[in-house]
Amino acid sequence: MYVFRSIHEITNTIAVARGLLTAMFEKRKSLSFRYADALALLKDDENRLKLLLEKEVIRQNGNFVELDARFLDFFEMLLEANEEINTAAINENIEYLHELMDYYGKEQIASRKESYVRNIKMTFQKIERTTLRNVMNLQSSIDHAFKHEPTYQIKIAKLENLDKKRVNIQQLIDTTENLILHEERRFFQQATDEELQRILLELRSGLQLSAHSLIRAQQDIINYLNQIKSQVILVEKIRKLKYLHDTFELRARSNLTEVVAREHSVLMEGTPPSSFKLSVNYLGTDEARPVILKVLRNLQYRETVRSNEAGAFSEEDMEIPAMYEQVIDLDETTSDYLQAQAQVCWNNAQARQEDLFSYLMRYTFKRDVGEQERTTIFCQIVSLYESQFRISDTYGTYKEFEYAKVYPA
Repeated sequence: MYVFRSIHEITNTIAVARGLLTAMFEKRKSLSFRYADALALLKDDENRLKLLLEKEVIRQNGNFVELDARFLDFFEMLLEANEEINTAAINENIEYLHELMDYYGKEQIASRKESYVRNIKMTFQKIERTTLRNVMNLQSSIDHAFKHEPTYQIKIAKLENLDKKRVNIQQLIDTTENLILHEERRFFQQATDEELQRILLELRSGLQLSAHSLIRAQQDIINYLNQIKSQVILVEKIRKLKYLHDTFELRARSNLTEVVAREHSVLMEGTPPSSFKLSVNYLGTDEARPVILKVLRNLQYRETVRSNEAGAFSEEDMEIPAMYEQVIDLDETTSDYLQAQAQVCWNNAQARQEDLFSYLMRYTFKRDVGEQERTTIFCQIVSLYESQFRISDTYGTYKEFEYAKVYPA
């Protein structure tokens, strides 16, 4: 295994091949990355590719190359792109904490005691990050297993295994809490370090958040498993019915006829006829008068709508050019203002910049724009391009308007 001699060598090696490493990392879940494609990304410099192979940054397998496991783990850890649920790392950190606290209690030299405290603080921070990452990966894996796994048996097995990992994470959270509150109480009484106390507060808050998330994960697993089981039962029944139907034995070997006869739901009843004919005797009574008047009003309304329908366009109408209102380009207006103020500072560093509202009130648009619309444009620009401006604490007055003075950021 190749051993790098310095951090400078590592960073230079990665920098030279950053384009190739980026592409290989993005395609790390695909089956292969061709040697020829890697060479093309290095501008056909085979010496650089061989150097990466010698330093074991990448590995060759026939006509394909892949990232070395060390660098893959390193990139995934820094980018938090690893979906693996690793409870062993937390357990190792807890064991390491016991060792460090034991060394601290036996050490007599103050400087060495401080070094142990520093390592303890770093380990607590690792536990918090790893726990939160595991919980996030767990929830993501649960959703992915339920929504994307096509095989029911594998889907159930994945969810059951994820539930075991959920239990392991919860046990490690409880173990960490017990270490802080009970097992190593003597250490925390001796090590009066303010930063350590702050780290412990953040850790316990993160562990509490993780525990709440695990409760939700447990509920999701239970719900998903129940849905899968009900779907499996339904699919098995459908398959059995299809088999009986295909072999023309559905009526003979099932009680389909009796079930359909007892079923009176709307789905099975069909569409009832919609007949609302009124008798002649009823129409002659006073009770039917409001109904007749309502029908007449509806008929009159239909005739009115029909008479108001527009006719076809004449050839002359078709030749008349359509008129459109010219829209104000907020991007262009904002850019003009920022460039104008930058030019002011460039010409004279001591010159005072003009605020945005005053600039808009004298700005020449491509069409006539009134004061009311200019005020609206001012509000729109400040809202849409907030990151490019600085809202000062001073206010200006323009006629009946009072506005906050806004300058370039």
